[in-house]
Amino acid sequence: MTQFIEFIGNHWMLSSVWLALLAALLFYRSKSSGLSVGSQQAVMLINRKQGVIVDIRDKKDYEAGHIVGAINIPLAKLGDRLNQLAEYKTRPVVVVCKLGQQAGDASKTLKTAGFEEVVRLRGGMAEWRSENLPVVQS
Repeated sequence: MTQFIEFIGNHWMLSSVWLALLAALLFYRSKSSGLSVGSQQAVMLINRKQGVIVDIRDKKDYEAGHIVGAINIPLAKLGDRLNQLAEYKTRPVVVVCKLGQQAGDASKTLKTAGFEEVVRLRGGMAEWRSENLPVVQS
């Protein structure tokens, strides 16, 4: 630890640039990926505001287990199949992926397509399953 502090003291400019880049990356990532919600918040959006779940995982992963009522549109085909979701533009849309990392890209696509309230599920299906929430298998 003392070597680390000594390094920062000797290379303060390099350390400052590194921190600035890290802050810029985190800021960019938070703005580009959209708002994220936990499992309980997602359930409240679904129950209270008639929210819809869009599962962007591959069909094989979707059939292995998905959230009740989820619509499966793989991320690669999302742009082509936006018309399937047109009726949900005014309702909350919760985007779900495996680990919560790809949902940001899908959220951005849906936002630019005119969807009013788009959020991503923090932690994705991995988090959903770890909280022992209900999963349907096809």
